[in-house]
Amino acid sequence: MIKNLRELNKRQEKIIAILEKSGKFSVSRILQEVIEDLGKPIAKITIIRDLKQLIEFGFIESEGRGRAVVYGISKYFNFIKPINAEDYFKLEVDKRKGLSKFNFEIFSFIKNIFYKEEIEYLEKLNNEYKNNIKKLNSEILKREFERLTIELSWKSSQIEGNTYTLLETESLIKENHEAKGHKKEEAIMILNHKKTLDYIRKNTDSFKNMSIAKIENIHFLLTKNLGISRNIRKFPVGITGTKYRPFDNEFQIKEALEKTCRLINNEKNHFTKTLFLSIMIAYIQPFSDGNKRTSRLASNAVLMAHNICPLSYRSVDENEYKKAVILFYEQNNINYFKKLFIEQFEFAVKNYFRV
Repeated sequence: MIKNLRELNKRQEKIIAILEKSGKFSVSRILQEVIEDLGKPIAKITIIRDLKQLIEFGFIESEGRGRAVVYGISKYFNFIKPINAEDYFKLEVDKRKGLSKFNFEIFSFIKNIFYKEEIEYLEKLNNEYKNNIKKLNSEILKREFERLTIELSWKSSQIEGNTYTLLETESLIKENHEAKGHKKEEAIMILNHKKTLDYIRKNTDSFKNMSIAKIENIHFLLTKNLGISRNIRKFPVGITGTKYRPFDNEFQIKEALEKTCRLINNEKNHFTKTLFLSIMIAYIQPFSDGNKRTSRLASNAVLMAHNICPLSYRSVDENEYKKAVILFYEQNNINYFKKLFIEQFEFAVKNYFRV
């Protein structure tokens, strides 16, 4: 597991701050800058040890040989570091310095998404969930899953622009009563979520491994009767609010999806599997529409397949969710999306399947 940034010493924090601001520096220049910043003498060997440790953590990289060696921030550090989303989105889309194309290097970071303490916390929460469901009889368990289904169907649809309220969604799912003043497609979208969750629950074991066909099937169930084409798209798509443009041909899309499935199937940690699958479906954008809702349901399928509490996303702010996804598109940074995932997992464990 990777080192938590909060556990770095003051010198290491200064080294990272200096390299982020100014680029690549030699040991001597780094030493000079750190001494000036901290205002006290530091031995060169101490800075060398700090640099070596930061390289081991994957936060910085060295380049060159001998006295020509310089150090700079690694791409992995940019993947994991905290970014202030509020400050980032103060800039209009055309003024933000972000990536505009898919980056295959992202696949090399899957092993190190979570800090050790984050995994321990998620596992502690899931043990609480497993202890809770042991105490529930089949009828209560059924009602709790229905409640989660209603709230996930509502929130996931709301993120996509659906205007049904939570109470209207409950009435639609329980009584098949369509609310007045809404488009027919909104009711279909919500009911498709329910049908997809029912399908996942009936076929839980099949999602212990993921494949393109399984992702396509989840997408089909979610978008049925909504005028959205099936299977992998064969044409380019644009995404509102970002300059990022996904692949424009099915061959590269399939390649990226196959690599995603292969990596998560080989990954032992189920939380890592889930988070990576969720963000990668949104990043690859394999379908003409319905990608993010597919990512939410497919990742829940992975959780349920491994006896982990599914997420409803009920308490997530839809705008913050969209910002987290765009930060990944433009900066290949997972931090904010991971933060929302952990918060939503905690919310799910504390609010569902309890006595």
